[in-house]
Amino acid sequence: MQIPDTLIESLKKARGFLEESFIKVHESSEHQSSIRTNPLKWRDPEEIQMAFPGLEPVPWSSFGHYLKQRPVFTFDPLFHAGTYYVQEASSMFIEQALRNQGQISKPINALDLCAAPGGKSTLFQSILSPDSLMVSNEVIRTRVPILTENLNKWGAMNFVVTQNDPSDFGSLEEFFDLLLIDAPCSGSGLFRREPELISEWSPSQVQLCSRRQQRIITDALPALKSGGLLIYSTCSYSVEENEEILDWMAESFELESLRIPIDPDWKIFETQSTDKSCFGYRFYPDQVRGEGFFLAAFRKTGSSIGIAYKKKQFSFERISKKEDAVIRPWLDDQTELSFLKKEQMVYALPVIAAKQIESLSSTLYLKKAGICLGKLSSNELLPSPELALSKILNKNIPSLDLGLEDGLRYLRREDLHPAGVRPGWRLVRYKEHGLGWIKVLSNRSNNYYPQEWRIRKAGG
Repeated sequence: MQIPDTLIESLKKARGFLEESFIKVHESSEHQSSIRTNPLKWRDPEEIQMAFPGLEPVPWSSFGHYLKQRPVFTFDPLFHAGTYYVQEASSMFIEQALRNQGQISKPINALDLCAAPGGKSTLFQSILSPDSLMVSNEVIRTRVPILTENLNKWGAMNFVVTQNDPSDFGSLEEFFDLLLIDAPCSGSGLFRREPELISEWSPSQVQLCSRRQQRIITDALPALKSGGLLIYSTCSYSVEENEEILDWMAESFELESLRIPIDPDWKIFETQSTDKSCFGYRFYPDQVRGEGFFLAAFRKTGSSIGIAYKKKQFSFERISKKEDAVIRPWLDDQTELSFLKKEQMVYALPVIAAKQIESLSSTLYLKKAGICLGKLSSNELLPSPELALSKILNKNIPSLDLGLEDGLRYLRREDLHPAGVRPGWRLVRYKEHGLGWIKVLSNRSNNYYPQEWRIRKAGG
């Protein structure tokens, strides 16, 4: 792998950069794979070790693990069940910023502004109070489906997915306690994982990304409360997208740079910006077991100036008592839930989070809110895939447990022919984890796994 000479030359001004070992690790074909397990679904260490022998913990993550070897995740039903997320270890460091500087013991409003494909949003959800509201936004329309799919499979009900430009959030003045801006960048930290990015990198691209990052921060910052936590991150090595952005932020806004405690054994390099001495944290793949990454945290000390906006009509309805009676048998004993309806689709959210939906819906384009339970039709509920993957499903719902071969057939959306199973809806499970639904009829069964989620690759 040939790293651009102009990048190497520019990194000589970056703190912690070791040219010889940096070039050597990029020439190597070795790559460290890692996963982060889902505490909603998978907490048994023995079960996790059986699935992935030789796991080692990622030291700065509660649920992160280094893998001894990389499997083909596509052919693991546990992956499709949302028991774990395949995530690069360096980016899991966001947890340290949150645990050391965030208010995670009480319900908060959190925004992941550039959220696709969903790794950082699911990390937040695993750390925050379950009554918190997690808004995951993606401006690029084509990336919204994979974000929504990953959040659906994670199984939490306090997610909202939006598709909005960062400027749209400015009207939600001081709405969020936590704002993550994992900013679009030149991507040099991902060269080992995605070599095709090398041909797209250039000094002019770095400058373009720097200007874009400034616009995104300026547009979104009014939505953060005074006293709220801002986490800024990139997968770039360039000083122009990292330390220089920190100086610009400290100069332009009322923000206090925050220091994050790190263990020297982690080999994470703590840097400070040139003018304002803002703290940042650099990850170099020749020094840590992870890819290139940069992170900084700020506390907002000033207030925002109000922005006028045109309020849209609230687009969700409350369900009736009759509809509530149809829904309840499908659910575990969840008395502290709110239900919203839109075009006969019913959604479940924590009560506290549901109270915020009207504010969000009046200004943003909501693509998903909570867990979609299904469609109400003729006094019955047609269950959704999200319900099968959630933890609020009634444990007494009839289920069909499959082995690996049949589990993969189901995930390919092929027909199943379960013998001796009574007609009706059946929750399809693999190792006791929900995958989706089939409906058994008198002489056949219908596979309701979503067409857009199905496995398309041969093998397994």
